[in-house]
Amino acid sequence: MMRILKGMFEFVMDILETVVFIGSLFIVVYLFIMQPNQVKGASMDPTFNSGDYIFTSKITYKMRGFERGDVVVFKSPKNPDIEYIKRIIGLPGDEVMVKDSVVSVNGIVLDEGYISDKTNLWEGGFSKNGEPTKVPPGEIFVMGDNRPRSSDSREFGPVPESSVIGHVFYRYFPANKVGTINNPFPVKLRSDILILRGYFLSFS
Repeated sequence: MMRILKGMFEFVMDILETVVFIGSLFIVVYLFIMQPNQVKGASMDPTFNSGDYIFTSKITYKMRGFERGDVVVFKSPKNPDIEYIKRIIGLPGDEVMVKDSVVSVNGIVLDEGYISDKTNLWEGGFSKNGEPTKVPPGEIFVMGDNRPRSSDSREFGPVPESSVIGHVFYRYFPANKVGTINNPFPVKLRSDILILRGYFLSFS
């Protein structure tokens, strides 16, 4: 009888050790490596729909810098308890302008095949038609892909890089849309160097 009880005790302890190990591993991954997020709202249609589940990497920007075209999750400048998902349009030092519904960065008009509608501006918002915004050091300019339905830098201005939780790199639900998230920007537009009017402009 004692042998049976001892065997059961050891079996239970083995299960508990496994559960604790898996739980600890999950906590470490969640806090330091990546976290799951659910998209809420229509601000990123058609790229992401409300109800989509995604993975957000917390280590991407420890290994490389921000890139134009990346999709990021960040804390709302209005309420840090709320998380936003948007696309990076401008990096520190960039001049971002919306003129007559067309977006340009450092004088280069963006080919935005990923957006659902024209880029509008909000009355009383941060961005003004035809007026460039120079992105301050340590900040990024973000927009949602569903421009008429997105509260973003057009409304509240650039956001601090420190508010970014991570880089959206994978969608795991729904099943018919599972896969990695690709940056739609041409390679020459992603980095900190743009070829503009025949010479190089480098931004730190």
